[in-house]
Amino acid sequence: MSAPDTPLASKAAMILAAGLGKRMRPLTATRPKPLVRVDGRPLIDHCLDKLTEAGVARAVVNVHYLPGQIMAHLSNRKAPEIAISDESEALLETGGGLIKALPLIAADPFFCLNSDNVWLDGPQNVFAALSAAWDPARMDALLLLVSHARAFNYEGRGDFHLDPLGVISRRKSGRVAPFIFTGIQLVSQRLLRDAPEGAFSTGVLWNRAIEEGRLYGISHSGLWFEVGAPHMIAPTEAALRRG
Repeated sequence: MSAPDTPLASKAAMILAAGLGKRMRPLTATRPKPLVRVDGRPLIDHCLDKLTEAGVARAVVNVHYLPGQIMAHLSNRKAPEIAISDESEALLETGGGLIKALPLIAADPFFCLNSDNVWLDGPQNVFAALSAAWDPARMDALLLLVSHARAFNYEGRGDFHLDPLGVISRRKSGRVAPFIFTGIQLVSQRLLRDAPEGAFSTGVLWNRAIEEGRLYGISHSGLWFEVGAPHMIAPTEAALRRG
């Protein structure tokens, strides 16, 4: 749980829920990935419940694949307040989705997270931890990273290195990096300035921030679960039940 004296840097969040979920097939043949159930709840509810517990009041959710199912599901929620960014006509990827949703987000900074995130908090919830480390004078984005030892089901080589001050650099080709991006970040609208038009990855904006020394990260003190494919669901559920 968050410490009572740790104010949130933002009361707004963006949840990226517009992906096609191809790795989760066949479960996503008839439903969008955010509605795949893990431990009795749709993936997107794991995110929304954590946001509500942390005190985040508003969430913008982008939709593309089978959007009606997600919108119908979210219409039953009381909190947080939900706004829909409709990408049903064209999938805009992570970066393009953020740009389209900006008028609805209407906050600076704001939390951004992937809709398929499952995690257990450490001493602080992740939104309080990001808020405590946030420094808008130095940062365009602050990424929540996790070490391999705290990542369940992860099968990759890692994404980033952190220097002693928390400045991020990317993994070099063919090498292993000690930290994995959890899909959770705190973003300044400065990161999104002069963005490309149409569909593009947030990685384009991260690269610029890395060059400018303004992409930072913190290490997650809890546990994080990769839930990208059907075979990852059962071990995630078992670990969650163990606490």
